Amino acid sequence: MTAVQGTTVDIPTGDGTADAYLAHPADGTARPAVLFFMDAFGLRPRLRSMADRLAGEGYTVLVPNVFHRAGRAPLFDLPDFIDPGARPELFERITPVMRALTNDVAMRDAGAYLRWLAESPLAADGPVALTGYCMGARLSLLTAGTYPERVAAAAGFHGARLATDTPDSPHLVAGAVTAELYFGHADQDPSLPPEQIDRLEEALAAAGVRHRCEVYTGAPHGFTQADTAAYHEEGDRRHWAALLDLLKRTF
Repeated sequence: MTAVQGTTVDIPTGDGTADAYLAHPADGTARPAVLFFMDAFGLRPRLRSMADRLAGEGYTVLVPNVFHRAGRAPLFDLPDFIDPGARPELFERITPVMRALTNDVAMRDAGAYLRWLAESPLAADGPVALTGYCMGARLSLLTAGTYPERVAAAAGFHGARLATDTPDSPHLVAGAVTAELYFGHADQDPSLPPEQIDRLEEALAAAGVRHRCEVYTGAPHGFTQADTAAYHEEGDRRHWAALLDLLKRTF
């Protein structure tokens, strides 16, 4: 692990400015870039620590506040440890913000994040990798399909609603994806039931996408997030191994 520097940056988008966290090796040299899509709880210390860990492996990591239209992070008054009793009240505030982030809006922003990385002296030339968590897994898949020339690899963990029967389902971009994909699904996840897992797998296979989809037995939705009651240590270790393996293969 190398020394890491982290800072807050502002990214111009077509709808204002998105605040973001940027982590990179402290030597300041250009490194392969990873665009990291947050979960619904937003940009907070846990995600910054995850970005720092990735940066310590030799990557430049950008974590945008994808809810920037609603304000700068933190948007929500989160407890240090998010337990099940706190979640209903939190989601009353989070759900409207999530619903406002439509595919079209999110992909306009993704283009801005990718342009910012392309212009950053801390990001190496060439395509980037993506990783996303919960709703961020959806954004990762959509971005891989919307900007295939800019994405070498994309991962998603405990993703939600990845392959619904609606016309805006993320799995419908499979035919445009050129990146290698990896998905680590939560076990018995109501936000991604078995029929959606099967539909995603079938779409990726039919499109000839290089991919691997795995169900992490015993790992609940949110298993990577150590500041929540959903944290699953074994699932988190498996996630890091899979993500770093994907990045090493594609960069």
